[in-house]
Amino acid sequence: LLNSIKSNTERTFSVPEIEEFMHSINCISLKASSSAKTDITIVVHDQRTGQQPTLGFSIKSQLGNPSTLLNAGKTTNFCFKISNLSKDHIKEINAISTKSKIKDRILKIKELGGIFEFSNTEKQIFSNNLVLIDSSLPKILSELVFNFYSDSKTKIKELVDEIEIQNPLNFDTSNNHQFYSYKIKRFLTDIALGMMPSKVWTGKYDATGGYLVVKGNGEILCYHIYNKNEFENYLINNTKLETASSTRHDFGELFEENREIYFKLNLQIRFLK
Repeated sequence: LLNSIKSNTERTFSVPEIEEFMHSINCISLKASSSAKTDITIVVHDQRTGQQPTLGFSIKSQLGNPSTLLNAGKTTNFCFKISNLSKDHIKEINAISTKSKIKDRILKIKELGGIFEFSNTEKQIFSNNLVLIDSSLPKILSELVFNFYSDSKTKIKELVDEIEIQNPLNFDTSNNHQFYSYKIKRFLTDIALGMMPSKVWTGKYDATGGYLVVKGNGEILCYHIYNKNEFENYLINNTKLETASSTRHDFGELFEENREIYFKLNLQIRFLK
């Protein structure tokens, strides 16, 4: 199976030799529902506790293109209120159509004296989910997203290190507490194991076991939820932000609402590999 996957250049293909095995284990689908984080359910024989829990694991493969941790959608848009900018400039700024148009529009707004201030997430349900994890998360993520679109950094670890220095929420860092890193790790963990932006998050994990990572050579790594620190470090060190389709997800343009000017930016997270 590994050789077939690595040697095939098509986006979709069949491997007849493996179908008999799949039927023998009652596997009728290779892909889990988009509403579920669990890809495979395993009975684990735990030698430490003597128990045999049935746990759900999410599978991430490094054999193909890097997979997403958080898919883009209008649900993951962050709205910024723009002050000190004339409405006469809206059409001019929105007309910028360079390859890096969103970054260039932000630069133009700043050049004209515009000031960005986080207002809200486009969908309240996502905001409430974030607040459930940590009340500071909407603001922290807005800073992370804004820095991503304003700079060349894409890796989450680098972006978090940057806001640790900037400290936009004015946390007391006199004792070197890593506030931002800790909170982002909690966010990534909840996203990885169950939370979805468009559904009410209760804190109950779907993928109760953790992650199974299939490496490029076919080796399988298990990041078990028991080893929470390792799992969190894996997530923060192996993910990045990326720009999704601004047309499809309706962001990256100035617009007026209630006589105020706003600008939306989108959050999408993908694994590095």
